[in-house]
Amino acid sequence: MFKFSGSDIVIMLVLPMKMLSSFGNHVYCSMKKTITSRLLIMIAIAGLTINASAQRKAAMLNHIAVYVVDLKKSTAYYRDIVLVDTIPEPFHDGKHTWFTVGPHSQLHLIQGAKESGAHDKNTHLCFTVSSIEEVIARLEKNNIPYTNWAGTGKTPTVRVDGVKQIYFQDPDGYWIEINNDKY
Repeated sequence: MFKFSGSDIVIMLVLPMKMLSSFGNHVYCSMKKTITSRLLIMIAIAGLTINASAQRKAAMLNHIAVYVVDLKKSTAYYRDIVLVDTIPEPFHDGKHTWFTVGPHSQLHLIQGAKESGAHDKNTHLCFTVSSIEEVIARLEKNNIPYTNWAGTGKTPTVRVDGVKQIYFQDPDGYWIEINNDKY
């Protein structure tokens, strides 16, 4: 990366101008082109320097992997209850299901857990939906219990910013939050 100080710029621009007084018109045109070329090069280098620092990006979530006992049951649950879309997975071994959960993020279910267990509600997956009422209707239709954060059944939590939240568990006991945040 090139860095120029103020004195470098003065030398690159002013020195050729001082030389103009001792030369004729032909040299003046040539020097004018040189000054213009040098100025354009400095602008380009400054732009590359700014662009290089602007290209630094924060880390982005790629995927979350969830280890499950029964892949078919969990796949149906996330597809039909949570309503996330499956996407092709590269293994084709019957032990993986991938879902898209954001523009560049995925949920990977992986077959192989020996048993489902108790999981703390503080560790949960959260999905935002446009209608929390539709999700509640789907849960009730499928006899899936849901609670608010405190654990009161069939009652959403309403955060101080007005976002409604409900919590329920998938077939392996992993907690899922559904909210209606206006992303």
